[in-house]
Amino acid sequence: MTQAKSAKSAKAQLFEDLKHQILTMELGPDEDLDEVALCERYGLSRTPVREVFRRLSGEGYVDIRENRGARVSPMNHSTLRHFFLVAPMIYAAVGRLAARHFTARQLAELKETQAQLRQAAQAGDIQAMVLKNNRFHEIMGEMSGNVYLQTSLNRLLIDHARIGRTFYQPHDEDTARRRQASIDHHDQFIDALVARDEDTIARLSYEHMELSREHMELFIMPPGLKPEPPQSL
Repeated sequence: MTQAKSAKSAKAQLFEDLKHQILTMELGPDEDLDEVALCERYGLSRTPVREVFRRLSGEGYVDIRENRGARVSPMNHSTLRHFFLVAPMIYAAVGRLAARHFTARQLAELKETQAQLRQAAQAGDIQAMVLKNNRFHEIMGEMSGNVYLQTSLNRLLIDHARIGRTFYQPHDEDTARRRQASIDHHDQFIDALVARDEDTIARLSYEHMELSREHMELFIMPPGLKPEPPQSL
């Protein structure tokens, strides 16, 4: 492999690795990206690393601050409010167009991604679940064939993944039930796509998002602890 090809491969790997680490919350919101450390780790000069930062910034993964470097995009109460306000509408619009325009190749990839998601869930591989779930919805965006909606969807997916990872409780029965319902929704999305049933896809989009909203709400406002009766002296 030539030096140019090696640098190109390392640059592509850095881009994918940072995306995955942000989606899975290995890199948390507001976390600074260590340019020098990344240069050393991937054998790259500062110029290609900064090009990766700019590309990630354009897609909504990072913020670039003048004279302060790059950081992971923040996620706060305002982010959550805006997300839950518009996400169902965008998911529904994407789904409607996906039902009209999907190709056989895209449908096959969607089914394979769903199978991989189920395997990850059975294995308890949380990181793989986050990435496969993200890819499932990315494919639906690609099916829509609409550049405006795809751009909005891809930005939503970053925070959808981070919200899910933030409020995930692996040993909670209610979390497990909602996770299973969410995965089952994917199968229903596939069936509705095959039937070109736009209305069902739109309905599922709202139900799918409601699972996420309820899950976050339960995390923030859990049932109160049952007080212990005072011990008699």
